[in-house]
Amino acid sequence: MKAIIISKPGGLASLIEKSVPDPIAGPDDLIVAVQAAGLNRADIIQRMGNYPQPGIKPDFEIPGLEYAGKVVQIGNRVEDFKIGDHVMGLLSGGGYAEFVSTPARLAIHRPQELSWHKAGGTPEVYITAHDALSQCQLVAGETVLVHACGSGVGVAAIQIAKTMGASLVIGTSNSDEKLKQAQVLGLDEGINPTKENFAEKIMDVTNGYGVDVILDVIGANYWEQNFQSLAINGRIILVGLMGGAVVPKANIGGLLQKRARIIGTTLRARPLEQKILATRAFEKSVLPHIKNKSIDIVVDKTFPLREAAKAQQYMEENGNFGKIVLEINA
Repeated sequence: MKAIIISKPGGLASLIEKSVPDPIAGPDDLIVAVQAAGLNRADIIQRMGNYPQPGIKPDFEIPGLEYAGKVVQIGNRVEDFKIGDHVMGLLSGGGYAEFVSTPARLAIHRPQELSWHKAGGTPEVYITAHDALSQCQLVAGETVLVHACGSGVGVAAIQIAKTMGASLVIGTSNSDEKLKQAQVLGLDEGINPTKENFAEKIMDVTNGYGVDVILDVIGANYWEQNFQSLAINGRIILVGLMGGAVVPKANIGGLLQKRARIIGTTLRARPLEQKILATRAFEKSVLPHIKNKSIDIVVDKTFPLREAAKAQQYMEENGNFGKIVLEINA
């Protein structure tokens, strides 16, 4: 099969198209002909050599954490799927390829309401966002701050927070245009941190109360303002570290004063059973909203598989609102 492999850690030139052996299905697995595969920031970090695929090192390092496609082979213990089914789901890696092997229990039947490219860009960010907000025990009536609200996770989190009953969803982005686009999806208040102090704005918008939950993909650069923005008993969940991982001379006194909780999370490295639980929770609580179109899967741009390097370059330029997706067998 054709796949995009990481020939060596480094820049975009390290992504090359290569013929590699087809994947093999175990007794509990599916082989899926991939129609579309979403891009994620983790793919770029992996390409640079800083986020290897968990488990045994594969013969060929193929990035890609999510897929949508058609089942072409099933293991002899699989009961809930048949050849020809349309599915989507999480991967530990391997999505930039014509075929993937995946545990059947991680697969989700693709809703007919979703096109292939929307389905291919759904699992990683929507499961991540739902899992993160669930870990924060978000309840109806609480307020939420979503950083990088134009990213794939940000777009998902805005909409999921609304379905969970958040009374106020605030988002940050360095692009005024992305903030406008996010308002269409339910964002109540947008803040451009390059133009104003987001903590001061949040305290003004919330009448000094602060936000109950912060979903943060930035990290170190927003550390101080996050604490200033947080309500009493507030929760911050770190989903990414785009703005760095080291906070010099951090004042942790705010943790005590606000009785705050800091939660770190990642999805890719979790044991299979935990990924299955997160997938089933998404299927139960979020997928119905996708089916009735109260949650929109936003795809910014698609690229053919052979242009994976161009797709990653586009992501690195931060121009996208929502998902970037590779079209493969579609």
